[in-house]
Amino acid sequence: MTFRLMCVAILIIAAHLLPTDAAVRVWGLRAFNLDGDPIGPPDPYVKVSCGSTFSGMTDFRQDNANPTWSDEFNFPKCKAKDILKLEVWDKDLIYDDQLGTCTLKVQSGTQLKLDCIVGRGSLSFSYLLK
Repeated sequence: MTFRLMCVAILIIAAHLLPTDAAVRVWGLRAFNLDGDPIGPPDPYVKVSCGSTFSGMTDFRQDNANPTWSDEFNFPKCKAKDILKLEVWDKDLIYDDQLGTCTLKVQSGTQLKLDCIVGRGSLSFSYLLK
């Protein structure tokens, strides 16, 4: 094998060993006018999944009906037509309350500042499908 062919083979193998970027990336989560318990404002957080993959959740924002989160969620195996789901929850001492769920079918490209209804409030987010 020539030196040139060996270099090409090494580069191809190395490219397959490098971590790949996520197929779907979700960011820019922000909620507006979320309902809390009768005793006060909510302590909201968001759980994010795509298809059958759960990516994680944000931290909760104490006493905040209009929170923002800087978290980013990546789904390497998510593809067009999979269901992207964002669930908004209110953190409580004993049992967390689900405030609402946003679901949509993933489309190609960048989708900026999508809004969905969450109870009497709303959730805004962006995603990119590569």
